[in-house]
Order: sequence, then C-alpha cells, then structure tokens
Amino acid sequence: MSRRRVVVTGIGIISPLSITVDGFWESLLSGRSGVRPYVPCWRTLCPLPIAAPALFCGDIDEFDVIDLVQRKAIKKGLKLMSREIQMAVAATSRALNHAEIYVGQLPPDRVGISFGSDYILTTVEDVIDAVCACSYPSGQKSGNSFGQFDFRRWGKDGLSKMQPLWQLKYLPNMPASHIAILNNFHGPSNSITLREASVGAVVAESVSIIASGRTDVMVAGTTGGWLHPCKLISALRNEEISNEICRPFDLNRNGTNLGDGAAAIILEEHEHAKKRGAKIWCEIIAGSCKMQRDRQNTDYKREVVRRVIKDVLKYSALRNNEFADKKNKKIITENENTLDKNNNNQNKKHDKDIEYAYAMEIEQIGHINAHGLGSKDSDKAEALAINDVFGGRSEPTPVVAAKGFWGNSGAGTGMFELIASIIALKTQKLFPSINHKTTDPNCPITIAEPNKHKTGNSFIKIAINPQGHASAILAKKEKE
Repeated sequence: MSRRRVVVTGIGIISPLSITVDGFWESLLSGRSGVRPYVPCWRTLCPLPIAAPALFCGDIDEFDVIDLVQRKAIKKGLKLMSREIQMAVAATSRALNHAEIYVGQLPPDRVGISFGSDYILTTVEDVIDAVCACSYPSGQKSGNSFGQFDFRRWGKDGLSKMQPLWQLKYLPNMPASHIAILNNFHGPSNSITLREASVGAVVAESVSIIASGRTDVMVAGTTGGWLHPCKLISALRNEEISNEICRPFDLNRNGTNLGDGAAAIILEEHEHAKKRGAKIWCEIIAGSCKMQRDRQNTDYKREVVRRVIKDVLKYSALRNNEFADKKNKKIITENENTLDKNNNNQNKKHDKDIEYAYAMEIEQIGHINAHGLGSKDSDKAEALAINDVFGGRSEPTPVVAAKGFWGNSGAGTGMFELIASIIALKTQKLFPSINHKTTDPNCPITIAEPNKHKTGNSFIKIAINPQGHASAILAKKEKE
C-alpha cells in the first residue's frame, strides 16, 4: 500500500459569492446567499430565484495571472472558450497562484490535470446565421411550412456560416487542454463529465495518480452551470426546481435553485509540498465514485451513497492500520502453502484489527458535507444512507448542506462545497446550513449548528447526480 500522502496546497474559486478565498469564506460564515432574482440574456425577469451568475465576466484581471506572457495567451484564447471553460481556466489560474506555483517552476511531466464538467451547449449567437441560411426566405412558403429550417441545406449553406473553430468552444475536454497549454503541464490529463458527481471522481483520480508516483502535483477542478437558455429550459422541464429558496433536508423543501461557477484545488504530494514551503490546507485520504442503474430506472441513491461512504472509510482504516503492511509483507515473503495455524490466527487478528479501525473511523469523522439538493426524494435517500453508516455512533455526526448559498451549478457545485469544508477544517469553524428551519422526520440526520457543533479533524464530502452516480471524498487535518 502506497504511503505517498496527498495534500491540498491551493484553492481557486469563481462563485456567486466571491472569486477570492477570503470573500467566499466570509460570505459563508455570515450566512449571505448568492441566490437572488436573475435577469437572463433575453432580458425577461426569470420567475424563479436563481443564483446570480458567478462574479465573472471573462476579464483578464479575474484570472489573477501575473506572468505577462501568460496573460497575453489567455486574452488571445478567450474567444475559443465558452463561459464554462473560461471559468475553469480562471479558477485554476487563481488556485495555482494561491499555491504559489508559477509557469516553469515545476518539471512539466510531474504535473497533471483532472477536470470535471457538465455537457456544454453552444449559444444562439454562434448558430443563428447558419440557421437563417438554411431557412426559407421570409415570405416564401415551402411545402406546408412557412420559414421552416431545412436540414437538407445544412451541409452546403449552414456549415459555411459557422466559425471554423466553433466546436472547440464547447468540447468538455477543453478546460484541461487550455490549462495544460497555458501552464506547460505534460503530466496525465483527463476530462470527466459526471455532472454533480464529478468532484469525487476528479479528486479520487488525482489522489490515485499522485499516490502511484506518476506525478507530484495535480490540478483537480470542476465547472458548470444551468443559466444557459437551453439548459435552463431543460432544467425547468426535468429537474425539481424551487420557486422560492433551496432548503436542503428541511421538511418544507421543494427543490433546488440554479446557478453557475467553477472551482479548482491543487493537490500535491506531502513531502514535495513541505520542501517548497507550501501552505497545507488538509490531507485528502481517499475518494470514491460509483454508479448503480437498471432498465426500470429504479432509484438506487441510498444504496450507492452508502457504498461510496463505506469505500472511503474502509480505505482510511486500511491505510492507518499498522497491521496492513505487516500482513502484505508476510504474504510476499512466505509461500502461502506453508502457512500454518499460527499464521491463520494472525490473519484473523488482522481482520479484527481492520474492523476495529473501520469502527473508529466512523466515530472520528468530524462532519459530513452533504449533497443536499433540496428535493424531496434525493435528500431523503441521502439522509437515510448517511444514517445507515453513522446512525450507530455514540454522538450524532454533524451534517452541513450549502446549496442554500449558491443553488445547483451542476459540476461546479461539488467543488464549492468541498472547498467550504476544507477551509472549515483549517479554521476549525463550521458555516451554517442556511434556510434549514424545520426538521424532517424522514431525514434522520443532525444538521450542524455552528455555535453547537465542532468541525472536527476530518470530513466526508458527498455528491450525487440524477444519472445514478455518487461520489465521496474523505479529508483530514494534516499530520506532521
């Protein structure tokens, strides 16, 4: 079992609350929400409360880049980036600067990227000329339609009106591509499209890559949003959207709000971080991402959330159990055929030690940062899964739910919430779960109260998407 430890050394945020770490944290502690009525691009007041767009307009100063050559490259590349990609690059630039990692400082092949996103849609402005070119001229009828789009003309008349590099603005692998090019990173690179569950997947993959020795540093980030006109329409048709405010786990909850944003963290091998004098925010112990679905579209949220929680707890128990290495060495150095009764007894003792370590992990988790979507079914399933694992604790496990601050921004949301608990762990202060007023008996969890509950020395972050994926991350305070 690898002993290369992975720590967080940098944070970058593009959120409806703030684009600075200090501003983000101050808003959380004060209970100030970024959700408010929103006027979308078509200038009609949206009938729903929506998280204001992330405080970001694509200005080069928002990227927090000092290097003049890199600033010029980013400004030149902005026209090839959709809003989601721009936010991803900006969040990463801010995270690298926060970690004090600059272009050319590290060996290129020792830095990698894992970035998560939603599906990224084109804008109406990008296709309107091409669509018009394939529509019948005004006043001219064709068949039984008037001014109808003609698919047969797309290849000849439509494509010629599209920008040559149009598709590069919307491919979900482009956040990682731009980040690698702008920073000269040559290490492993991957793009994940698991919506809200992306956060656990990118962090788990990044931790695995560093632990295996393939890199010393990984950029792990997510970007997303629901404020694109077509995505907003899709959400209103298919998602449980509140016409008021998002109340995670509250008895009177009636859905989530919508928003956008991006965030990234810099993950680094512990000794590597110490040698360069980096500030360490916490240690990431493990991550897990799983999926369960069937043809009947059965809701397995409770089962899959329970599984990812158990995964990270078991990994932590194994890693921290001193008998794990002893057992592995014994199996390697001795022929299994010669193991005698004493060895079998030792193996049984080892298994009991692991069970004890797992039970201790459950008792020692400081708090849980829940997905807390604000929908009736999702919150109930998640709460039951948490109770399945932690219900037998000697003391209730405090649970925080942050979507009252920024709603659901798809893939971007999970990284906001992970960062919130990372800062809470470092400062030993819990933030409130705003809008939660009335306990729901169907959600058997304890919502944290900042003045009553402690942050603890560890936390688990949970994330869920509607397609059946769930992910979890276990983080702890750094051990010297």
